[in-house]
Amino acid sequence: MRKKAVSTEPPLVLIKWYDVTGWMLDRIDNFPKNQRFIFGHRLADYVLAVLELLVEASYTSNKADILARANEKIEIIRWLVRLAHDRRLFTARQYIYVSELLTECGRMVGGWLKKSSHKRQSDAPGKEPV
Repeated sequence: MRKKAVSTEPPLVLIKWYDVTGWMLDRIDNFPKNQRFIFGHRLADYVLAVLELLVEASYTSNKADILARANEKIEIIRWLVRLAHDRRLFTARQYIYVSELLTECGRMVGGWLKKSSHKRQSDAPGKEPV
């Protein structure tokens, strides 16, 4: 019986989200002072919270709850980014770019969540996989 190889590489979505986090923090630094301290902090907090949740999910066996929370925070970030664009804190080009990244990462988190939910159901004693 072969043991399943454990990957030491972080999940691709974590690497992508790390890049989103860096990009977003750089943009927030350029917000006007009054927006940076009110709106920018809120946006930065959510972006960093998702990063923390993805790191946590990559090191635990019970991923579903953590990934569901990350997915919710990504949705909040989408709305905050939309509001930032409406307030002219993001250019149209920046808004399109970050929206595409958020959609891609959201899909990746959703896929990871679906995969871990199926695994959790199939690991439950007395239940047959669907």
